[in-house]
Amino acid sequence: MHPVLLQIGSFKIFSYGTMVALGFLVGMWIGGRETDRLGIDRDKFYDLGMWMILSAIVGSRLFHVLVYWRDYAADPMEIFRLWNGGLVFYGGLLAAVPVCWLFLRKHRIPFLPVADVAAVVIPLGIGFGRIGCTLAGCCYGKATGCSLAITFTHPSSLAPLNVPLHPTQIYEAAASFGIALLLYMTRERFRTPGVRFWTMLILYGVVRSLLEILRDDPRGFLGPFSESQIVSFVLIVYAAASIVRARRSRAHGAAPPR
Repeated sequence: MHPVLLQIGSFKIFSYGTMVALGFLVGMWIGGRETDRLGIDRDKFYDLGMWMILSAIVGSRLFHVLVYWRDYAADPMEIFRLWNGGLVFYGGLLAAVPVCWLFLRKHRIPFLPVADVAAVVIPLGIGFGRIGCTLAGCCYGKATGCSLAITFTHPSSLAPLNVPLHPTQIYEAAASFGIALLLYMTRERFRTPGVRFWTMLILYGVVRSLLEILRDDPRGFLGPFSESQIVSFVLIVYAAASIVRARRSRAHGAAPPR
C-alpha cells in the first residue's frame, strides 16, 4: 500500500495520521449536527473533541506499550514513533471517557447525551483509522487464499510482504461505518439517554472480538485471548447491564442516569 502519502526531501506526510485526522474532522462535523439536535452547546462539544482526541492518542499508545513493553524496552524511543503502528482503540476509549466526564462535569453538561453523540462519532473515527491501517500495513490479517485477500508489496509496509492476507483492516472499516450509519439512521428511536452509546459498545465489541480471530499481528494476552477481546467482553457485559438498568428505571418512572 502507501504508508507515506507525500514526501518532500526528509518531510513526510504519513497515510495513517492523515486518515486519523480526516476521521476526526468528519466526526466533529457529524457530531456538531447531532449536538444541535439534542440541544447541546456545539462550541463546548468542539472544545471537548480536542481534549478527547489528545487523551485518546495518549491512551491508545500507552495501552499498547504496557501490553507489549518487551518490544519497546530495547528502544524506548520507539514509543514516540506512532507512524510505525501500535495504537489500541480501547486504550484510547478508556482514557478519553474520564477526560470527557471531567470536562462535562466542569461545564455542567450531562454525560449520557454527549455519549450518545459519540456513538456515531467513534465508529466513524475507527473506520477512517482502519483505512489508514490498510495504507500503512498495520493491524494485518492472517495468510489466506480467499478472493478478498490483499498483498502488501511496499517495503515500508508494516505487514508481511508478498503474502495474501485477510484484509482485517477493511473488514473493520466497513463494519465501523455500518455501525455509525445504523445508529445515525435510527437516532430517533433511542429515547433513553445512554442507550445508543451502550448499543455501539456492544456492536463494536462483537465485531472486534470476531475480527481478532483473523488478525495476525502480535496477538495473545491471556491464553488465546487478545487484550482487545478481553476488553470487548467487559464492555459488552457493562453495556448490556446498563441498558437493562436504564430501561427498568424508565419503566418505573425513575429519572434516567446522567
